[in-house]
Amino acid sequence: MALTNNKSILDWVNEKIDLVKPDEVMWIDGSEEQLDALRKEACETGEMTKLNEELLPGCYLHRTKPNDVARVEGRTFICTETKEQAGPTNNWEDPQVMYKKLYDIARDSYKGRTMYVIPYSMGPVGSKFSKVGIEITDSIYVVLNMSIMTRVGKAVLDCFGDENNDWVRGLHCKCDVDEEQRYICQFPQDNTIISVNSAYGGNVLLGKKCFALRIASYQGKNEGWQAEHMLILGVENPKGEVKYICAAFPSACGKTNLAMLVPPEGYKKKGYKVWCVGDDIAWIRKGADGRLYAINPENGFFGVAPGTNEKSNPNALASTKSGTIFTNVALNLDNNTVWWEGLDKNPPENAIEWKGQPWNGKESTEKGAHPNSRFTAPAKNCPCISKEFENPDGVPISAFVFGGRRAALTPLVYQSRDWNHGVFVGSIMASETTAAATGAVGVVRRDPMAMLPFCGYDMGDYWQHWIDIGETLDADKAPKIFNVNWFRKDEDGNFMWPGFGDNLRVLEWIIKRCEGEVEADETAIGYLPKAEDINLEGLEGEVTLDSLKSILDVDKELWKKETAGIEEFYGKFGKTLPAELKKELDTLKANLD
Repeated sequence: MALTNNKSILDWVNEKIDLVKPDEVMWIDGSEEQLDALRKEACETGEMTKLNEELLPGCYLHRTKPNDVARVEGRTFICTETKEQAGPTNNWEDPQVMYKKLYDIARDSYKGRTMYVIPYSMGPVGSKFSKVGIEITDSIYVVLNMSIMTRVGKAVLDCFGDENNDWVRGLHCKCDVDEEQRYICQFPQDNTIISVNSAYGGNVLLGKKCFALRIASYQGKNEGWQAEHMLILGVENPKGEVKYICAAFPSACGKTNLAMLVPPEGYKKKGYKVWCVGDDIAWIRKGADGRLYAINPENGFFGVAPGTNEKSNPNALASTKSGTIFTNVALNLDNNTVWWEGLDKNPPENAIEWKGQPWNGKESTEKGAHPNSRFTAPAKNCPCISKEFENPDGVPISAFVFGGRRAALTPLVYQSRDWNHGVFVGSIMASETTAAATGAVGVVRRDPMAMLPFCGYDMGDYWQHWIDIGETLDADKAPKIFNVNWFRKDEDGNFMWPGFGDNLRVLEWIIKRCEGEVEADETAIGYLPKAEDINLEGLEGEVTLDSLKSILDVDKELWKKETAGIEEFYGKFGKTLPAELKKELDTLKANLD
């Protein structure tokens, strides 16, 4: 039975019933009884495996097909009226062409299957920040993941009302999980997402990147707010004051670790705490006081399992201890728990690897878990989850931080001169490739604001939106903008900064700058810390004042080479490149000379 009288929703659902022809239709009401029945059914069909109830209460294991283990950027399209609206960095297709193609693939694909209709809220139900979506799927796995990652059920529709048409339409069809016919398509002008022939989380949990970034970034541009690929954390000082930071990093730069940072021992003793509001996505709006406020639109964490352990990220690991769905990790048959590379140094000998084959972790050269294996964990499990997590008004942002992985170029931390310079700093974000598997190591990949795969429209227009937002903010209320680089290396190729919890030392300097408590040195690229203003207490033997000075060094010759790369990248955007950014690049060149 439908959970709403909203005509726009009912008409759309009925249209899709006619298209995909399910045997049954189930509306997801969010009740524990209904979700429990679905978990039971998924275990009976072999779609999921229930894990050890004593050691991992309410946890399950799922395996995807080996051809379906990650986001597929090459099969992801932004479908707008014109190619120009999608911009040069997105795959574009004409909406009418793509609707026909997708509907032809989806037609009759639910025969013999149940259609699940999931009403969900991105953000706390009823918050002015939040947005509603409906996802139709033929996958219990999707229903159960969405019930962790978002707020799901009847309460969402009760709050939404019967006349409202501001909701995002999402259709997911597993079909045959055929990679040749796999498409993940966003139609920003229609508030619509269609995903076919995938069953992997990143392609089928349509509230995540599809809605919360690609569709929402376009909505934000039109409605005067921002959807950003950013963590949100709060740093609490010994006086109990909390300052909030939003930070953007490309993949493999320690974003989740920073979001759930554990303060170094010396800071802990003094009473410093770090609170996680979000590990991946921030929706940002101006508050009544003229400051920017952010919410995490998600309700859970969709984290990469390999490398997550008691040392690298104890808070993330703790989050997975109950009510979690693990995808494509190894199953330890001796105690019916899960294992992945980097969890500990004791791989199980009697196990099943991620593809479902018997596996002996002590003897096999094959990996037990897929490198992109995942956990979907409720945010409320996280020991350091912020008490502001459910605050419908969000948290006030003091600073934006952009980061990347650069061995020699970028100093440990620097501050932009002003808002537009900060937008420039975000727009030139880049990382050097690390794994030999991706081809050459050390190749510079541009990923502005870490949004390159997730911006739902032309990136030049996206930068312009940042600049326009800045013009609405008073200088004293605008967040300050910084860049960090935890990955500087010495001549021998060793990392010069310890990273992990010690990154709090840099965040402390950032907050002091926001509060006007410390001076900085003006350089060609922006404001740099005075080395003595970064607290090195407890790092004796690891980082000295002299080695810190070299991590803060700005090599003008390297930066001159960098400007050529920036110029080449900017050249892609033609007339949509904001004049302000061209001006910032000219200023940087002049400064370097």
